[in-house]
Amino acid sequence: MKYLLTLLFVSFTLLQSCQNTPPNEDQQPQADQLQEENSKQSTDSLDIKLGQMLIMGFRGTEATKESPIAKAIQNLHLGGVVLFDLHVPTRKTEPLRNIESPIQVKKLIEDLQSFAEIPLLVTVDQEGGIIRRLKEKNGFPKTVSHQYLGELNNTDSTFQHTTILAAALKKLGFNMNLAPVVDLNVNPDNPIIGKLERSFSSDPAEVFKHAFYYINAHKKQHVLTCLKHFPGHGSSKADSHLGLVDISKTWTLVEVLPYQNLINANLVDAIMTAHVFNANLDSLYPATLSRKVIEGALRIDMKYDGVVISDDMNMGAITQHYGFEKGIELAVNAGVDILCFGNNSEVYDPNLPQKAFDALKKLVMEGKISEKRIDEAYQRIKVLKNKL
Repeated sequence: MKYLLTLLFVSFTLLQSCQNTPPNEDQQPQADQLQEENSKQSTDSLDIKLGQMLIMGFRGTEATKESPIAKAIQNLHLGGVVLFDLHVPTRKTEPLRNIESPIQVKKLIEDLQSFAEIPLLVTVDQEGGIIRRLKEKNGFPKTVSHQYLGELNNTDSTFQHTTILAAALKKLGFNMNLAPVVDLNVNPDNPIIGKLERSFSSDPAEVFKHAFYYINAHKKQHVLTCLKHFPGHGSSKADSHLGLVDISKTWTLVEVLPYQNLINANLVDAIMTAHVFNANLDSLYPATLSRKVIEGALRIDMKYDGVVISDDMNMGAITQHYGFEKGIELAVNAGVDILCFGNNSEVYDPNLPQKAFDALKKLVMEGKISEKRIDEAYQRIKVLKNKL
């Protein structure tokens, strides 16, 4: 992975194009915060640490003390939740998910947080445009896509549109947006990126520029962001929701440049991995399960020491090839700090939080995942949540 170090020189050149951008108010480097956290002996139990490593999706537009998600938050110390408006496989509102109206969502989030001893990461995919869970027809503000902003190519517009989006999230109680997408629009016919207008541009400098303003707009509203999908999903010809996607012949090194520049600019709260296979980086495993990609390329070569979140572990690229427990084992050992389970596939499992927690704990008890690795992930999560 050492050839990625050449990006450090190139990225400084790209940074000059944004020298007049709004200041980043979060100046404390994540690595320094993590070192400070690690210098303290953690007294939190293993169960708390494991629970904080899980973000879960669930069904229901309200949460009472008897709701499965409420019990998971209380009993498993769940780290976060992800909200949806639709049942993804059918694109229909039935079976019922989580989002109906602004008043309902705000109350739901308040109730969810009331069950948590440690504040939840309340997350949503509100990129803008086609990919938004909070839709105008339900009373939420109109949004525009990354592609629209990239083609408009006016950074003031990017900042203004995103400020409206982020302010709406903050008002509702969301504290993390699973955005922006910094994949390059290498393949406009890509069914999951290009076709859905999720990329700002095919030019890494343009992607960095608009992502810079997108992130700063969220920071002004005190909403965390998450870059996706590392190391780049823009060149793919298939959808990793449906199965394993091989980008070995289409991916190029330039696709990590937006990540590198945003890391250098100290603008990254979290990074989400892609379930893509790239033999140039790892000949055995897809990115989410690859130590070479996460620990090697991202952490060592690109010097990123913040939180890494998996893409949905229920997606076909993982479940069809590795299974539930093995997927968790490989992902955590590869360097994933937070495992995301959308629980929004063909089969809904209300007991999924317990199953994921039990599998994670079993892997630690059997020595397949070290407690040191769990503590490392937990300290990163604490640094991230301290930003709230």
